[in-house]
Amino acid sequence: CWIAFRQNPLNADVNLMPNRLANENSLYLKQHAENPVDWYPWGEEAFAAAKAVDKPVLVSIGYSSCHWCHVMAHESFEDDSIAALMNEHFICIKVDREERPDVDKIYMESLQMLSGQGGWPLNVFCLPGGEPFTGGTYFPPEDRGQGIVPWPQVLMRISHFYHREKEKLLENADAISKNLTASNNPAQETGGRLDRDHLIPAAEAICAQHDDAHGG
Repeated sequence: CWIAFRQNPLNADVNLMPNRLANENSLYLKQHAENPVDWYPWGEEAFAAAKAVDKPVLVSIGYSSCHWCHVMAHESFEDDSIAALMNEHFICIKVDREERPDVDKIYMESLQMLSGQGGWPLNVFCLPGGEPFTGGTYFPPEDRGQGIVPWPQVLMRISHFYHREKEKLLENADAISKNLTASNNPAQETGGRLDRDHLIPAAEAICAQHDDAHGG
């Protein structure tokens, strides 16, 4: 496990030790390489580590031009005390949505099923195998009176629930997975067949939404 050493004010020559993201190609991921968070890139190593220590996974997705991604990174991911909570209770994965739009799509659809909305940064909490069970977007580092639970409290609540009520999370993750499968494989509802009886009603439904006067 890498340990990110923060710069010692008494010794300006002490450098920060980069985490696993230092070797990634993505410039966005490299921006997080010196966070005190022990970030993993997307891959089997992270999920194997989560299964080995029985910790939930935090998948945090963003991109270089996302304003709130940088805000949350500065407020929380660069903070030693918050990073310590993340490292202790979770296996943390950083994803560049421009590099892995496939990963972003799955987790964004999961969040939209859970909350009816989405956005970035996209922070999704998952079982050790990667199955999502809850998530959100931007969280502040402290209570600012806006009705948003602070990030440290989110971390502790989810970690506590994972170890005390895991069966409920397993059920939630299973339901999300089934809904994702159904929404991305509509042909299953017809036994895998797409024939005239299915295509014509679908085409008629699409045509009925067309605006012949103004387009669109």
